[in-house]
Amino acid sequence: MAETVIRPASAADLDAVRALLRETWHQVYDPILGGDAVDEVIARWHAPALLAAQIRDARSSFLVACDGAQLVAHGFAHEPEPATLVVSRLYVRPDRQRQGIGTRMLAALRARHAGARTLRLFVAAENARGVAFWRREGFAVVSEGIEEGARVLHMEKQGG
Repeated sequence: MAETVIRPASAADLDAVRALLRETWHQVYDPILGGDAVDEVIARWHAPALLAAQIRDARSSFLVACDGAQLVAHGFAHEPEPATLVVSRLYVRPDRQRQGIGTRMLAALRARHAGARTLRLFVAAENARGVAFWRREGFAVVSEGIEEGARVLHMEKQGG
């Protein structure tokens, strides 16, 4: 297995990122939302034009982790206001989870936004593995809400 390298994504990575997002979203969210609803969310939230714009956004980091030519993880975070980093996506291929790649991806996102003192995200409350990951990384629940019909936990970490 090649060494996992985390780097900024390019437009050439978009098809592989969309495939990874589709695989991971169906794994996690089919039991919560159902496959058809997941396909609808993927179509809106991961549309090629939207992802391409996110790559170009100067206040954002759109990263990929690759083992050789294989994309194994993706992370996206943005700074909507000074000193606040919102982690919108952090997904690792199911067969590569629990190998430290998610932790390394989070560290890479944080390093690119070193001035951020508050990190925020939301995660589906029924996504037990996701919630456990974020808790291990030091995030705490600050509120709850509903996104796309699922109960979500809004989590935050101070001290970026």
